[in-house]
Amino acid sequence: MESIFNRFIFISVVFFISSSESFYLPGVAPRDFQRGNPLQVKVNKLSSTKTQLPYDYYYLNFCKPKHIQNSAENLGEVLRGDRIENSVYMCNMREELPCKVGCRVKLDAQSAKNFKEKLMMSTVLTCMILDNLPVAVLRKRQDGSESTAYEHGFRVGFKGNYAGSKEEKYFINNHLSFRVMYHKDLETDSARIVGFEVTPNSIKHEYKKWDDKNPQLTTCNQNTKNIIQGSTVPQEVDTDKEVVFTYDVTFKESDIKWASRWDTYLLIYDDQIHWFSIINSLMIVLFLSGMVAMIMMRTLYRDIANYNQLDSQDEAQEETGWKLLHGDVFRAPTKSGLLSVYVGTGVQILGMTVVTMIFALLGFLSPSNRGGLMTAMVLLWVFMGLFAGYSSARLYKMLKGTEWKRNTLKTAFMFPGILFVIFFVLNAIIWGEKSSGAVPFGTMFALVCLWFGISVPLVFVGSYLGFKKPVVEDPVKTNKIPRQVPEQAWYMRPVFSILIGGILPFGAVFIELFFILTSIWLNQFYYIFGFLFIVFVILIITCAEITVVLCYFQLCSEDYHWWWRAYLTAGSSALYLFLYSVFYFFTKLEITKLVSGILYFGYMSIASYAFFVLTGTIGFYACLWFVRKIYSSVKID
Repeated sequence: MESIFNRFIFISVVFFISSSESFYLPGVAPRDFQRGNPLQVKVNKLSSTKTQLPYDYYYLNFCKPKHIQNSAENLGEVLRGDRIENSVYMCNMREELPCKVGCRVKLDAQSAKNFKEKLMMSTVLTCMILDNLPVAVLRKRQDGSESTAYEHGFRVGFKGNYAGSKEEKYFINNHLSFRVMYHKDLETDSARIVGFEVTPNSIKHEYKKWDDKNPQLTTCNQNTKNIIQGSTVPQEVDTDKEVVFTYDVTFKESDIKWASRWDTYLLIYDDQIHWFSIINSLMIVLFLSGMVAMIMMRTLYRDIANYNQLDSQDEAQEETGWKLLHGDVFRAPTKSGLLSVYVGTGVQILGMTVVTMIFALLGFLSPSNRGGLMTAMVLLWVFMGLFAGYSSARLYKMLKGTEWKRNTLKTAFMFPGILFVIFFVLNAIIWGEKSSGAVPFGTMFALVCLWFGISVPLVFVGSYLGFKKPVVEDPVKTNKIPRQVPEQAWYMRPVFSILIGGILPFGAVFIELFFILTSIWLNQFYYIFGFLFIVFVILIITCAEITVVLCYFQLCSEDYHWWWRAYLTAGSSALYLFLYSVFYFFTKLEITKLVSGILYFGYMSIASYAFFVLTGTIGFYACLWFVRKIYSSVKID
């Protein structure tokens, strides 16, 4: 019942695929294996929730094949720090492998030091991959249910001490017990891999005489298989220690169909999520927003009716409120060009976000399509430059701007330029740490080419089309002499009003934000895009409503400087987002390394800045529509 409810809420691709064995997404079609077909386990990056710095698998002195081959990686995989390579772990389909020796390694001082550093940081192997499925460790669920729960990846080793000794030692999990689940086709006798589990163990292997061609161990052979005795001594990590890496493979037939094999990985959040609490919170936010909108519209309707009943100019002059601003409300604000640039950039981010979510809902960005989400976001951002240039030019022309080339250049370079500088500095820091998360020079050059070769020309094309359009006429004329703004009450002053306006939009997303941050920084999958889309729609509605309400109060107090305040009111939710990320850092993460802290706050600054531009643009357009609507609805003599 719980699984059905989750699928309905998520609107995930798994639901659609499960209904038809003939429907599969591009790039993730099933592969049929006959008995005896070779299987090769691939390895990915090493990562740690304490450092947030990924490393190449062979950064540590593990068993290496004679020739290391890199799998083809897309842009998203490179940006995420994925480095998928071949390994020595091999077997044949549905043929159990009792105990296989991978290799024997003697640790030198540097190798031992590297192992200890990673063990201190609770390093996990984020991925060993078999048939595009990441390896996982079976865990008991905290709620006591019998359903399967997976922990993504497994630990390289652990810290401990020998009995009777207080000295802390480092031990490595040098024996891996793999279990491959498969779903069998009764007609063809072929099978599809539907699960890939591992049980890591630390065992100090013993042998009488080492034979490189056919090594025989007394601690691991065909009789012991994958059964590790409790009295077995664990393998210590230290200089000049000899480590023998071994593995065994078992196969288990499963009722799980290939189309549903990711379900267990995607239900990893169930230990923490209280779905009904989240839904109730979102419903409350939506209900409050609706109530505020209803109150505002009823008050506004009464104001319009009263103003339209005035018979003389003298009566109009005796009135106070928003109608008196008709000669100033469309006066261009200060730094109107900068506002146009930010609005155009916000449209670009909004377009990228909406299209990305649509692709995610259709299942094209599922976890099986590794790196697909990041790749889609980058490419969509590039192509949305057309809409950025068009929106910026239209607003700039409406605000009587004339330097369209300068406006276009700012739209094309300001926001991505700021992001690129921050990203370049962070990447240099990662590079200094010798992490695989550092973006290679070739990829960095490719990003610059996408920016200058596609995004910038599209911004100019959009800007040209925007300026060719006739100017948007204001519903009322603007006076030559600006009206004096009366003294404002303390609660209507800009800083207070702006900060208050950001609370409700942030309240609509902060619960979902917790799970997004958890997936990014705590090595989890995020795939509840259906629910995220609902939250995003609520965010748009909330930003629009709260900005319109505060803008109406501002106009009623005879303050016509609404342009920038409308943008900042909704955009201030980004401040709360960043403050929440600070709270999350100190309460949920165990980061102690300075470099990791810099990376966290650097990337969260980028995310907060993009969120500011996105929400600010939504609030601005809602307010612009509202102001044009009300001033075109009243009689102006």
